[in-house]
Amino acid sequence: MLEHTESYRVQLPIFEGPLDLLLYLIRKNELDIYDIPINLIVEHYQRYLELMRTLSLEVAGEFLVMAATLSLIKSKMLLPRQEEESEEEDPRKELVARLLEYQKYKDAANLLVSREQMGKDIFVREFAEDDLKELAGEVQADQLEFEEVDLFQLLDAFQDLLKRSAPEDFRRIVVEQVRVVDRIAYILETLRERETVGFEELFQAVKTRMDLVVTFLALLELIRLQVIKAFQPANFGPIQLRRAVGLEDERMKAEYLTSLVDKEAKFGKGENPVNH
Repeated sequence: MLEHTESYRVQLPIFEGPLDLLLYLIRKNELDIYDIPINLIVEHYQRYLELMRTLSLEVAGEFLVMAATLSLIKSKMLLPRQEEESEEEDPRKELVARLLEYQKYKDAANLLVSREQMGKDIFVREFAEDDLKELAGEVQADQLEFEEVDLFQLLDAFQDLLKRSAPEDFRRIVVEQVRVVDRIAYILETLRERETVGFEELFQAVKTRMDLVVTFLALLELIRLQVIKAFQPANFGPIQLRRAVGLEDERMKAEYLTSLVDKEAKFGKGENPVNH
């Protein structure tokens, strides 16, 4: 577990909940949602919880409730059954029903979002036909090529970085040596020069595992504050980070963002103070 010399916890209300994590694990491991190998899911789920705690991410209570639910299902499936109990309901049945229902509503929400995005591509002014076709082609190619990533995909990419970094004792983060607000300023400066940067490219100049962790926390803050969006090609391609606001937006100013982060770290507020 990482120890901080002063309290700093990243709270991520925009990210998904425990059902999203389970669906992600099922999709990532190509599992049958109707026949979930509960031992494997419990193992992977607990790994993600531990990583989030290690990174000082605020783990919501619902994640812990789901962890307890999974453990209960696992214990029920390990108990020997009598012959007369052979047709007893599968302990996973309720969980599978919740996942299927949640996926249905999530798909519906994504459909509504996609329709909203399509509406942005409708132009009421008259354009030259050739120019309009060229613009439509660019928009369509962009939509087909990339999809926005979630917290768990970012955690996977970060774990890969940690595995490739040199072994080092990084159990203690000394805030005087490297601060989240300093890494926020570094990321903003990078994205002022370029609208898009590769996830791993952002960490190329990082020297230590301690810097890796704090840079990642800074990135999550910027995503939470809706300054940056993370995308990747389909089929688990390399993650790309894009500036989500214009250069003139006040959220691109390091002074504005660092004051926000300092205020939240001081008062421990979990709500998003950016109202744009």
